[in-house]
Amino acid sequence: MIETFKEFKETKNIDRTTLVSVLEESFRNALAKIYGTDENIDVIVNPDKGDFEIYRTRTVTADDEVTDENRQISLTAARKIDEDYEIGEEVSEHVEFEKFGRRAILNLRQTLASKILELEHESLYNKYKSRVGEIVSAEVYQVWKREILLIDNENNELILPKTEQIPADNYRKGETIRAIVLRVDNENGNPKIILSRTSTVFLERLLEMEVPEINEGLISIKKIARMPGERAKIAVESYDDRIDPVGACVGVKGNRVHGIVRELCNENIDVINYTTNTKLLIQRALSPAKVSSINIDEEARKAEVFLKPEEVSLAIGRSGLNIKLASMLTEYTIDVFREIEEGTEEEDIYLDEFADEIDTWVIDAIKAIGLDTAKQVINAPREMLIEKADLEEETVDKVLEILKAEFEE
Repeated sequence: MIETFKEFKETKNIDRTTLVSVLEESFRNALAKIYGTDENIDVIVNPDKGDFEIYRTRTVTADDEVTDENRQISLTAARKIDEDYEIGEEVSEHVEFEKFGRRAILNLRQTLASKILELEHESLYNKYKSRVGEIVSAEVYQVWKREILLIDNENNELILPKTEQIPADNYRKGETIRAIVLRVDNENGNPKIILSRTSTVFLERLLEMEVPEINEGLISIKKIARMPGERAKIAVESYDDRIDPVGACVGVKGNRVHGIVRELCNENIDVINYTTNTKLLIQRALSPAKVSSINIDEEARKAEVFLKPEEVSLAIGRSGLNIKLASMLTEYTIDVFREIEEGTEEEDIYLDEFADEIDTWVIDAIKAIGLDTAKQVINAPREMLIEKADLEEETVDKVLEILKAEFEE
């Protein structure tokens, strides 16, 4: 038992006191099945000597009045133990567990194994529950279609679901993965540790590891917007005027951010200076595009951004990625418009006047995103019409062709 106690302490993180308690409880459960109750049973486990003792206490009762043999002992039987016993006194007898036979010992073993498994699960749950949001490293043990099974350095099982993997992630058995502990589920006392590589917290922790100024509290990460594996925007603020937060995060020639980019499968990372000025924050978030002017609707949390025609594609970005991330970072719906140069403005026409050429449902869909006139539609980015109005590319192209033809005439 002494060796076993040491082993449990080292391999299963179960301390001596807890194990003694589990042993006592397991003996009690086994004896309760034999006697019907464990209320009059005392179990004494001595971890230092590596032994245990069991005692059962019964009340001395007249020979013809014994009704419960577990709680009562006849006067005759008591006096065989000690001649001085009288009716009403308590007799404490040593119980030799092994005499109960193989079935009782197997029952004890099963109960003990079950209790220890419960303790292991509880220990694992508590360990990882306190590590939620931390980066962990683990080895790939099995790769399945919907998830990857990982093993940590203590042989605990961790799960990295497909939904929490970066699209370009491709791992084989034996490789090491870094991820954050996203959450710990505990269904029926069986903990399930879920990891993530797509969470914004993962990017935040990587930055903390690479940029000492963040760890020291000189720079704060205010907001992160991320499309895993593609692009991310990070707003940072410095609490020391002498420190350039963007420069500190990027590093000399980008050396601080390069390692993170590689870890995230070449995810592009834009770092901007945070500000409480909403217009300025939106302007910075749409970088590298240069914004001409911005109209803000605080209540609806909407922003109308006007840019020169050559800047519009930069603001929107490939597949609309730049404008999506800017909206996520600022928490504003951003609509982009082309600026019309002075002297080129012509009379505008309401969309409803094109009802004979364009289907009503198409006009309604365009009006629903705040575009009421032909000129507004022509000046709006094509990608915005497709995405926000939820129209097919062919439909948008046809609408633009009809509207442009009107002004050409």
